[in-house]
Amino acid sequence: MPHNMNRQIRLASRPTGWVTLDNFETTEQAIPEPADNELVIRNIFMSVDPYMRGRMNDRKSYVPPFQIGEVLQAGVVGEVISSNNDDFSEGAIVQGMLGWENYSVSSGQGLYRLLNTNVPLSYYLGILGMPGMTAWVGLTEIAKLQEGESVFVSAASGAVGSVVGQIAKIYGCHVAGCAGSDDKLEFLKNELGFDAVFNYKNSLSLPASMAEVCPNGIDVNFENVGGEIFEAALWHMRNFGRIALCGMIASYNDETLQPGPRGMMSIIGKRLRIEGFIVTDHPKACAEYTRQATQWIDEGKLIYRETIAEGIENAASAFIDMLNGKNVGKQIVRLDDA
Repeated sequence: MPHNMNRQIRLASRPTGWVTLDNFETTEQAIPEPADNELVIRNIFMSVDPYMRGRMNDRKSYVPPFQIGEVLQAGVVGEVISSNNDDFSEGAIVQGMLGWENYSVSSGQGLYRLLNTNVPLSYYLGILGMPGMTAWVGLTEIAKLQEGESVFVSAASGAVGSVVGQIAKIYGCHVAGCAGSDDKLEFLKNELGFDAVFNYKNSLSLPASMAEVCPNGIDVNFENVGGEIFEAALWHMRNFGRIALCGMIASYNDETLQPGPRGMMSIIGKRLRIEGFIVTDHPKACAEYTRQATQWIDEGKLIYRETIAEGIENAASAFIDMLNGKNVGKQIVRLDDA
């Protein structure tokens, strides 16, 4: 149901170590009116993602930091409810970077109309959005995945990892991964078709667990976690292996930099290639993925799981839960009815 006020989540303070609810504040304002060439969007779904943790720190990165006292930003899908912008009519369904709020004002810059609304709108924040595009770019553009290779993905049940594994299976690869609960392992094996998985929280030896799920070594490591898991994968890479360095969520809340990883000499002997990437640097590949993924979803080749929190008041908790790995698939916040 539409709200009478615009509830917003702002950054109250910068986290030291782990994020807490005290780092957020909720405010209310009147629903905004559009100025010339502006439009107002009723936000329906909002994404919370690991990269947001870096934006809470006051340091230079590939995306500017959030400012204390300002409304946080996120990927959002919503409906235009009033418009003074000729490019967007009322009733249009749009996607873009908007606020952690029920209603957002936009100039239209960076906003895209969604023409195919036959799939759930939340898909455009997950499997048809940035996480799915990230999986595709990392595998095809960065790692140059080839048919029949051995692939390992960390955080395999998350928004990106779950798509990485499925694309690699479509390519006919041996796919292994790790996750942090037995329920997640069951999801990976029984629903997504992973060949081998392990629970990193129960592992007595990460290198031994890695050797068990990748007995012939790893051609492509899609790295989302970093830390000891990345180190174990590094030791099990095959000659001329490629590592697509997507994220290092294990370190996002560290107050001091951790040493490592060990085993860096293997990069030389095995002639490995490690490349970090940002998905927005690859717009052509992202457009290609959206076309291909829509077809795969229609054919039942791509399965999607999402964890949905209800209401803007639960957005901060959903973000913290995501950082703690409590979600399966994409973490979404439903702000309003579609």
